[in-house]
Amino acid sequence: MLERPISKAGWTRVAFGDVVRLSKARVADPEAAGIERVVGLEHIDPGDLRIRRWGDVADGTTFTTLFKPGQVLFGKRRAYQRKVAVADFEGVCSGDIYVLEPANDRLMPELLPFLCQTDAFFDHAVGTSAGSLSPRTNWTSLASFEFLLPPIQVQARIVGTLHALRETSEAYFSAAIHLEALNTSLMAEQLLQIEAAGKVAEQPIDLFGFHGQPVLKTGPFGSSLKTSYFIESGVPVITIGSITEHGLDHSDFFFVSQSIAERFSEYRCEPGDIVFSRVADVGRCHVITDDERGFIISSNLIRIRVDPAKVMPMYLWLTLKYSLSLRRKISAITTQAAGRLLVNTQTMHLLNFSVPDIQTQRLLIETFNSLKVDRKKINSRRAQVKSLSERLLAQSLYGAEQ
Repeated sequence: MLERPISKAGWTRVAFGDVVRLSKARVADPEAAGIERVVGLEHIDPGDLRIRRWGDVADGTTFTTLFKPGQVLFGKRRAYQRKVAVADFEGVCSGDIYVLEPANDRLMPELLPFLCQTDAFFDHAVGTSAGSLSPRTNWTSLASFEFLLPPIQVQARIVGTLHALRETSEAYFSAAIHLEALNTSLMAEQLLQIEAAGKVAEQPIDLFGFHGQPVLKTGPFGSSLKTSYFIESGVPVITIGSITEHGLDHSDFFFVSQSIAERFSEYRCEPGDIVFSRVADVGRCHVITDDERGFIISSNLIRIRVDPAKVMPMYLWLTLKYSLSLRRKISAITTQAAGRLLVNTQTMHLLNFSVPDIQTQRLLIETFNSLKVDRKKINSRRAQVKSLSERLLAQSLYGAEQ
């Protein structure tokens, strides 16, 4: 912790561009240059400085912006998503990501990512963004952001405290990952036991729908749901990027007016529906909640609607997510078109899976939910550490002068 109050005497008001520069390094052929990893905005988690996911250059990429270990990656598109990360490997990234580094020795490299995480910096980035659907800030605007720069000795004190808090956050993250691994193993094992018991015959997904309603429904394609319909607020349109491990990410929605939503009412969701990614990251899925009633699915999603008297939606979600045999079947019906993996409703109709009695389904769901409570406790502790880190940073850099 900071042992004593920080005096602002000797601090210098600077513009961001005075101490930070935008890297313009490019590589025309990343694969030929020996670069293996590619990072897009979807690989950066809001509020998390570590890059935990990436794509493979060998799979093909049009990105040419080069980044190296220690540089800061800042998402300039939809800056309100608060996507900032520190690279710990070399790679190429999306053009919607700025690669930043200190311009001189006035700013410690370790302080830069924390500076980019402050509310004041994000407020400036969002306030200077232009565009309605995908607003972007520009370097000239970011470079004009002003703040008080501490002397190096003070920067070192601040960085030391923030790094200690970050290490604590990482410990909680590691605990959550291990618990998730345990959960995945347990769910897979219990589903395997259900399938291996021999008492439950595998049945096609079509058998579990409401009478007269399609179990599987693909969202409207762009030729129908035009981008010109999208507005800044209204009825949400769910995309693949909206679906996360923790639910729907509302910051990744597009929106349409109520009248447009009525026109596409056959694609609207009801509580208990499962939205299933049919392209790219095939199989990513989410169970629609009461608060998400009426949201519209995009063309890259399939809506699965089953009769809960026959199969509980949460059980079907668990099966889609954790059943090894069903995942293998999904892989078997996945094809490749235009460089993308995809499944469609015609092939998904062929899927068979085991559905035990409702009581057995409920017991599996209860087991999953009990582990979910433990994960929530860990994530809550991590969120508290993150909040403390943000408060200390704001107080250190933007508190009242003494």
